[in-house]
Amino acid sequence: MSLTSTLKKQIFIQAQKVVPQQQLSRVVGKVAASENPVVKNLAIQAFKAQYGIDLSIAEQTDALKYKSFNDFFTRALKQGVREIDTDPSSIVSPADGAISQLGKIKDGDIFQAKGQHFTVEQLIGDPKLAAPFVHGEFATVYLSPRDYHRVHMPFAGTLTETLYIPGELFSVNQTTAENIPGLFARNERMVCLFDTELGRMAVVLVGAMIVAGIETVATGKVKPTGRLELNHHELVLEKGAELGRFYLGSTAIVLFEQDKMNWDAQFKANSAVVMGEALGHTL
Repeated sequence: MSLTSTLKKQIFIQAQKVVPQQQLSRVVGKVAASENPVVKNLAIQAFKAQYGIDLSIAEQTDALKYKSFNDFFTRALKQGVREIDTDPSSIVSPADGAISQLGKIKDGDIFQAKGQHFTVEQLIGDPKLAAPFVHGEFATVYLSPRDYHRVHMPFAGTLTETLYIPGELFSVNQTTAENIPGLFARNERMVCLFDTELGRMAVVLVGAMIVAGIETVATGKVKPTGRLELNHHELVLEKGAELGRFYLGSTAIVLFEQDKMNWDAQFKANSAVVMGEALGHTL
């Protein structure tokens, strides 16, 4: 790695530590929610050009017909663009994106990136709720700005709890993952816990820099409160059903109990994935 490249990464990391993350995200959130035609059209066109957004697969292909940037960013896909794997034993990707990491959870320890780890308890935010996953399996899926930003069920289950955990809002790209200790357990997040045929399953929606919100089908759009908020539910969701969405890019982490499933061998760090694609299978 060149000195210039290393310096750029260090500047990027340090800038995130000093920038007022919450205030910046609130400002961006207001712009993203605006339905003013000039504001929303400028934002959508600029973003579309910057990230090469492919609207041909979207339900609404005309960028200017979205009522706000948020509406554009959380756009639905055309029917049939993403097929949910039909094998009853399959565990599917919850989102379009790329595998950040996946594998076994070792004595409660989850691998983040080279030299970086965090614990299940830190991620889940409650030792009792985290306990079933201490020796289980995890997959971290990174959603880039250009990706489809709805999160879907990896496996059928009944949503039993949601736990909102306030936190920081670091970027969640590879550079930050390699340099910020415990990144995914430090950022704001919504933990969704399920009872399934395989036992307990968790899907954790992790916020990030300038993410203007996290939404789930059970809670609606989350309003940051600065405190833990545990809610109980009994909502049955089938494999592939929509669970939530991000207002700007972030990460979804899927957790299963020990000896219940395996990730398919072809998937590793940086593997591209699409929502509904089989990532693993039950044992």
